[in-house]
Amino acid sequence: MQDMPNQYRIITAGAGWIDRRSAARLRFDGVDWAAFLQGLLTNDVLALGRGRGAYAAYLTPQGRMITDLRLYHRGEWLMAEVGAGRANEFAERFDGLVFSEDVHVTDVSAHHGHLSVIGTEAPARLAQALGLDAEALSGLAVFDQLDIEEGFVARTDDTTWPSFDVFTPAAVRDETVSRLTAAGIEPVSETLAEALRIEAGRPAFGADMTEETIPLEAGLLERAISTTKGCYVGQEVVIRILDRGGGRVARQLVTLMFEPSAGVEPEAGIPLSVEGQDVGHVTSVAFSPTHERFVALGYLKRDVAEVGTEVKAAVSGTSVSAEVTALA
Repeated sequence: MQDMPNQYRIITAGAGWIDRRSAARLRFDGVDWAAFLQGLLTNDVLALGRGRGAYAAYLTPQGRMITDLRLYHRGEWLMAEVGAGRANEFAERFDGLVFSEDVHVTDVSAHHGHLSVIGTEAPARLAQALGLDAEALSGLAVFDQLDIEEGFVARTDDTTWPSFDVFTPAAVRDETVSRLTAAGIEPVSETLAEALRIEAGRPAFGADMTEETIPLEAGLLERAISTTKGCYVGQEVVIRILDRGGGRVARQLVTLMFEPSAGVEPEAGIPLSVEGQDVGHVTSVAFSPTHERFVALGYLKRDVAEVGTEVKAAVSGTSVSAEVTALA
């Protein structure tokens, strides 16, 4: 594996691939799977057709997050990606909610190879590798899919660079890697992917979102929540915040850029302050090859969660500054 500057050059000039085999995947099938998920998840599952996809959350009745999911409509069935290592947990959880519906939930994590491809040339090189049309790939909406032999390719929004996920049977994963390599797509690391995720302001469950998070705090309204569909678990709390509170929540996830002099990596969990008053904390940190400094995601109190706000953090006993660059 090459060092971070070289990996960054790979995606800025071409494309890189990352192994996502640790991701957890569920299969929903049976006549009623769409209606079943429609009543549980925040996004509009019934609006999807074959080859369409969506991002969604599964909430408690109190409007707190249980998990986030990526949904891929495959026609007779749906693939849902959940947090790494949690497929069996959620297969049992969802299965326990099935009463008279014709719905079957299966952990299929071990059955699929899963590779991410990121970079300026990702559409062209991925099309070359897999026999697809580059313009069709470029034109895909986020989480929509194109079929390939024994699998599919889905557009993602993990970074500000073009990015795609490739799903194949596990048995042909190595063959797929060979085809990517032959098209000039080189391996890059999870460390780079994490930096690109944070730069893009994409929260990860378990780091930037927990079971105490209200999805509006994490900036998921546009990405994960339908305001026109029927009832789902936790909807009353979400609608109350939107209608009565004008969408305001007590805290907001933001992206932060630390000053270049912060030579030591800030740690997740460190407090953030304004004029000596605690106003939030950091949730994820990475060194950004784009900006050549540390970038982070973190929660700030509503009244200071604005682009341009300067906050302070104690890093290895030294006070360093960071600026809010965007709402996540």
